[in-house]
Amino acid sequence: MEAKSPKFDAPIPGMSMTHELGARPWQQPPQLKTVEEVIDHYTTKMMSDEFSDKLIDIMDMGIPLTTIANTMQMSGVMEGKHTIDSGLLSLPVLIETMMLIGDSAEIKYTSGLEDAPKKDRETLVHRSMEKYNREKGNSKSLLESEPSQPMTEEAVDLPSEEPKGLMARREA
Repeated sequence: MEAKSPKFDAPIPGMSMTHELGARPWQQPPQLKTVEEVIDHYTTKMMSDEFSDKLIDIMDMGIPLTTIANTMQMSGVMEGKHTIDSGLLSLPVLIETMMLIGDSAEIKYTSGLEDAPKKDRETLVHRSMEKYNREKGNSKSLLESEPSQPMTEEAVDLPSEEPKGLMARREA
């Protein structure tokens, strides 16, 4: 087995900050200045047969339309085509256009606008607490448990430890 050698051709941290101001496309004035221009740009692009076929394939994979539309507008911002605010304002029209393409192709798609089931909305904290309760043998779930009382100084009974370290001081 060959030992891994370090990569020396990787970018240096902070290298992205060394370009001159205005050298990046998003630092230039946008090509499309109004929301209407942005919508016209994307809708004409989406109505082409080549794009529609690719979009239908992506929709068939189950990728939400909101994700596709956001990716499209963000790449337009990075290319300097339009500003981020005009891209965000055009998102509802882009999603509706994609839904029209999906409906005309008679395929089932995920718009990304549906409410997720409650189980999917649980946060990592809730799932971690549930796992912790199961491991400890506590049958109550986090949502069913009684609310805890606020902690006071009398309720906290921590063992006192000798201060350690170079700068530690002992209490008198």
